[in-house]
Amino acid sequence: MKLVIVESPAKAKTINKYLGSGYEVVASFGHIRDLPAKDGSVDPDGDFAMTWEVDGKASKRVSEIAAAVKQADGLILATDPDREGEAISWHIVETLKQKRVLKDTPIQRVTFNAITKDAVKEAMAKPREIDQALVDAYLARRALDYLVGFRLSPVLWRKLPGARSAGRVQSVALRLVCDREREIDTFVAREYWSLVALLSTAAGQPFEARLVGADGKKINRLDVGTGAEAEAFKRDLENAAFTVTSVEAKPAKRHPSPPFTTSTLQQEASRKLGLSPARTMQIAQRLYEGIDLGGETVGLITYMRTDGVDMAPEAIGSCRGVIERDYGSVYLPQVPRRYSTKAKNAQEAHEAVRPTDMSRRPAQMSRHLDDEQAKLYELIWVRTLASQMESAELERTTADIVAQAGPRRIDLRATGQVVKFEGFLKLYSESKDDEGEDDENKRLPAMAAGEKVSKREIKATQHFTEPPPRYSEASLVKRMEELGIGRPSTYASILAVLKEREYVLLEKKRLHATDKGMLVTAFLESFFAKYVEFDFTAGLEEELDRVSNHEADWKDVLRRFWEDFSTAIDRTKELRFAEVIDALNDIMGPHIFPQKADGGDPRSCPTCGTGRLSLKLGKFGSFIGCSSYPECRYTRQLGAPGQGDGETPDGSMQNGVRVLGKDPVTGQDVTLRDGRFGPFVQLGEGEKPKRSSLPKGTPPSAIDLEKALALLSLPREVARHPESGEPILAGIGRFGPYVQHGKTYANIGKDDDVLDIGANRAIDLIVAKESGAGSRFGRAAADAGRPLGDHPDGGPVTQGAGRYGPYVKYGKIYANIPKDTDPAGITLERALELIAAKAGAGGKKAAPKKSAAKTSPAKKSPAKKSAAAKAPAAKAKRPG
Repeated sequence: MKLVIVESPAKAKTINKYLGSGYEVVASFGHIRDLPAKDGSVDPDGDFAMTWEVDGKASKRVSEIAAAVKQADGLILATDPDREGEAISWHIVETLKQKRVLKDTPIQRVTFNAITKDAVKEAMAKPREIDQALVDAYLARRALDYLVGFRLSPVLWRKLPGARSAGRVQSVALRLVCDREREIDTFVAREYWSLVALLSTAAGQPFEARLVGADGKKINRLDVGTGAEAEAFKRDLENAAFTVTSVEAKPAKRHPSPPFTTSTLQQEASRKLGLSPARTMQIAQRLYEGIDLGGETVGLITYMRTDGVDMAPEAIGSCRGVIERDYGSVYLPQVPRRYSTKAKNAQEAHEAVRPTDMSRRPAQMSRHLDDEQAKLYELIWVRTLASQMESAELERTTADIVAQAGPRRIDLRATGQVVKFEGFLKLYSESKDDEGEDDENKRLPAMAAGEKVSKREIKATQHFTEPPPRYSEASLVKRMEELGIGRPSTYASILAVLKEREYVLLEKKRLHATDKGMLVTAFLESFFAKYVEFDFTAGLEEELDRVSNHEADWKDVLRRFWEDFSTAIDRTKELRFAEVIDALNDIMGPHIFPQKADGGDPRSCPTCGTGRLSLKLGKFGSFIGCSSYPECRYTRQLGAPGQGDGETPDGSMQNGVRVLGKDPVTGQDVTLRDGRFGPFVQLGEGEKPKRSSLPKGTPPSAIDLEKALALLSLPREVARHPESGEPILAGIGRFGPYVQHGKTYANIGKDDDVLDIGANRAIDLIVAKESGAGSRFGRAAADAGRPLGDHPDGGPVTQGAGRYGPYVKYGKIYANIPKDTDPAGITLERALELIAAKAGAGGKKAAPKKSAAKTSPAKKSPAKKSAAAKAPAAKAKRPG
């Protein structure tokens, strides 16, 4: 019997059905080992020797694989067809070599782009060896990420209190978001006016024409800058005679987009389905690994981590067959469409993301899929089919009109567009970020040159230019791809890390840089500028691609990087806090000290009038304080006064205080204030006025008098306990919103609002908390939670909610469910991955030393660890 190793249980289950009794398929649960979370795991002085560690649940899994290898006639490594999949296979072989169980066992590496019976059997017939160049590229990437994380993060902790960590690619992605935030901070709105004439043809059909010129000069969008200018044009147009001077109709074509890459799939799923990149990849992984179609388990889509846009010839043929049957030959191009990637160096899995079988239509598959799976599968299916359809045929019409007002000639233009043949638009149209109204998507009525047209109405409208929009998750992924930052397998994790570390905040589908994120970026730009430059990061990615293509040595790449990076780290050892403050004040000035409407000094202290406002670094993070401290104790939170949410200053908030209105009961002022630890609302003045913090994630701009009064009324009674009859209260405390019954407190989750949480929900939270009162962390009793199925090692796996949010549980192992994952959609396979990752991470604390399997002897840890030694692991755990 031959032993086949894959990453996940779901993939193992599917493949096992294809191969039959001559094979045993087992899952490694992703990576089986990683760099230990301590300084020295990558040794630059030892030619970048890397120390690997197997521990916890992974150690048990390795032992099971080793035992299976002893009984096998051969070892087949069938992990994913990219650089990361190659690395997982390499780790397995290296670990088994250390255990001395391979001996003469033949080792084969197979890859398949789709998990279907034909694809798997074809791959088994074409085995190869592990591609060492792909492994070397992985080792270089992992070493680079480790060195940046473990050498740069401690610098941040020492010099910038409150900062979490820095990463090689995540810091550059964060800079994109912060640069956009600065553009918005420094943006100055410009007034302009548009003039539109509503006209009618001789046949009485209405249309609109816009001002484009006057007196022989061209007029652009921003050229009419004042109301007086606009009024003068409007007055002349009101008294003008209108004549059509020319009508031109031009044919045009719109071609379909290529099938999905990882990047475009994440972008469209975000725009059309509202899915985060991380959630998109989780769903896509499930569709790839296999779905039970009534007794047959089959992968519905090809591998989802790819830069490639081309498709296999048989897939193209299948698409063309569906198009001809469903839409007719008129929608079928004479020649099949072939696409080529625009990426500088495509990912190793070259084919696009597509359905494995186009005959499996979305409507038929929906009964086997949950709602999100069905929607994502339909999106992939439709995009793939549309990519092989005929182009849309359009007709774009332009009509020029002259308005003669006495001796003055004013030029107007009307534009329109009609679809003459839908082509692929019948099925699919790609969405865009920041879509505005398209004046050309209108049909113009029939008219001819020389025709007189009549005036119905002249409209002069005032506008102001707007700052560039903040990035959405989709547009940030697109921009990263354009700049060559990151690779398909990293986009989702980069965004997830930025959100988890609270460097960015997602509000109304837009990424807002937090003050913490702005500070980290400003620090890195000041003292590590090279390492947050877009060209440098993209160039390093190209170097890693050269390694994977056998064109460069991975250790040479590391040596060149380390030489300059270590020097930059050493320069910060003598860096004084005053230098850090000065640099941050300079870069963040427009954000934290915006220009005043009266032209006054934005850094003048509003309390004492003589001191200068400056950034301060305190025990709990950064804030703004007066230079005359301790005589003047003025402080406020970071960000412009009253503008933590990006509002434009309008004079309504003075000295960090905005009056919202009067309390109808006491007649006292209700105010919104900037505090050192964040915004809050306050009733009246005095020594101990009533105050309430804003719920986490609530921007100050969302607070009005009604909401402020509701916050000040907390804690409020929401229910009576069903057994004791005592009140259950809702309030906001040090750790966020909560409900309380006596001495029992239960956190209110992000999906509930403390101001309107109902009686039933409050009772549920309290009862669930009380039922787990015997647990140290207040978790529900062992038999509580939603059952998901049985663990491969025996015993139930459940999903529940606890003090720190939703989790999955197996035995004594509790694994938190990521913030961007819907707990209700957690499957057994995903739960097993989270549990395996948690067991591996936790094993470092509880597992005996003998459980570590390393490529080199472990160095004895010093009695007192350095700051770097306490750094959290910069792990790149790969989901099943």
